[in-house]
Amino acid sequence: MTQAAASARARPKVVALGNLLVDQGLLSPERLAEALAEQKRTGRLLGRVLVENGYVTEEQIARTLASQLEAPYIDLKRYEVNFAIVRALSEMQARRFRALVLEDREDSFLVGLVDPFDLRTQDEISALLRRPIDVALITNEQLVQTLDRVFRKTELIGEFAKEVEREIESDREEDLQIVDLSALDESADTGDAPVVRLLQSVFDDAVQVRASDIHFQPLEKSLEVRFRIDGVLHHQVSADIKISSPLVVRLKLMAGLDIGEKRLPQDGRIAVKAGNSRVDVRMSTMPSQHGESIVLRLLMGHGDLIDLERTGMPSAIYEAFTRVLKAPHGIILVTGPTGSGKTTTLYGALQKLNEPGVKILTCEDPVEYRISGLVQVQINEKIELTFGRVLRSFLRHDPDILLVGEIRDNETAEIAARAAMTGHLVLSTVHTNDALSTPTRLRDMGVPGYMLASSLLAVVSQRLVRLNCRYCMEPYSPRPEELEWVKHYAGDEIRKANFQRGKGCTRCNAVGYTGRTGVFEMLEMTAPLAGAIHDGDPREFERRAREQLGGNTLGHRALELVLAGETTVSEAMQVVTSAEG
Repeated sequence: MTQAAASARARPKVVALGNLLVDQGLLSPERLAEALAEQKRTGRLLGRVLVENGYVTEEQIARTLASQLEAPYIDLKRYEVNFAIVRALSEMQARRFRALVLEDREDSFLVGLVDPFDLRTQDEISALLRRPIDVALITNEQLVQTLDRVFRKTELIGEFAKEVEREIESDREEDLQIVDLSALDESADTGDAPVVRLLQSVFDDAVQVRASDIHFQPLEKSLEVRFRIDGVLHHQVSADIKISSPLVVRLKLMAGLDIGEKRLPQDGRIAVKAGNSRVDVRMSTMPSQHGESIVLRLLMGHGDLIDLERTGMPSAIYEAFTRVLKAPHGIILVTGPTGSGKTTTLYGALQKLNEPGVKILTCEDPVEYRISGLVQVQINEKIELTFGRVLRSFLRHDPDILLVGEIRDNETAEIAARAAMTGHLVLSTVHTNDALSTPTRLRDMGVPGYMLASSLLAVVSQRLVRLNCRYCMEPYSPRPEELEWVKHYAGDEIRKANFQRGKGCTRCNAVGYTGRTGVFEMLEMTAPLAGAIHDGDPREFERRAREQLGGNTLGHRALELVLAGETTVSEAMQVVTSAEG
């Protein structure tokens, strides 16, 4: 059988969509008449009129047509899409044809189509794939979402990077690179400059995949672009090293940095639009052997803040934490390494405290979220606007609550403690491994024991754990060393374990994890603990603190996620190792 004949054998008979929907009981004759009148008046497709008016859904139309044409309907939300097979058509072709290659059947391809009646499209796809195609029905909305996940912006970034490289190679005089980019800065709104388009694509892609950081790392012969997603770095694209210099200059111009200074680190801020979102970007440059390395921290400062209830905080800790937040004065600390969600927890607390009758002042480096009703100050050590200096000034502004971004030295720690002792509620962060070691850390900074004992209310320690992708989770058997770790914390509870892991799919970009949740431990100061702090007895403090925590440590919280199948043993072990290290 010829290819044309094979393609023709499955050509569908044209059917009346409206009548089918009426026969199925999905559409009333009156609404069909209204839609047909609107179709005649506007010239739009009937299916589009029905969906936009809310008479039926895309899925109902697709299922109805599939049943009539005796073709399968495929729900892409639940279908395991193979990246390599989808890419049998380029992104441009897939979007133009509104088609998705789903299966390689050796002698044919299964292709999902939004419009099964477009015979010319089917012939063109068959010619491009050089095989007959079998048609399945899909919805346009799910098609677009799937193509966005499969293709993202990686290929586009690579094309723009090559375009920047070509533009540089066409200009033989090195000095013109900066001049051209300065001129480009003046005309950036046109969006025509290759560097601008490259950066816009990188930002759009980073926001789409929920990246927290973008890394531009120059190597000997290439510029590596990497995203940090859910705490893990992922390689995106390698570009010619020639584009590194104009890219750095462009970013420096956007951030208002000195483009002539390449020997010293610099820090700046940029506001960019990615998709429909405004993203505040904290930029840091670092001189390296092969050029300046750039890290961009993406701060979704104008998005909705996460409520404490949605951070993963267990109900017992949530109730205790919200209770101490009601205290009229004292210090509440959140501890953990960089990127562990401390700022999110503190802002969740501020949301609960932010009322018209309360004055809240914050000093941060940087201001990561902007909240109406708060007075927020950005630390700038270049002009000696330090945490200590801002805090001293704050106390003259009659605040009720103070947020200190980080307690990192004796001056800040002592002023915060004195503010708590004089009638203010102080929230802050400290870099310690766990809740137990925090008072000792403050003592090492020089805060007197009597001051800590009378001001410290509670310490919350937290980490972020990656969650298994719910679309590709499957049971697995942990390695022997992982089982030993589980037995150490779980004991006999290991019999209830539901070990699961993500095998990787389009939803999680083949990583196996999607999103993160917090694991917490909270140490609330009691009279015995305060007494041990006052007396400077770290052993007594640790003994009583461990008794109070019991089975509510970071390790036990991470284990609960493992036993419930929400994360893997290896992921939980990393969290506990970082806490115990």
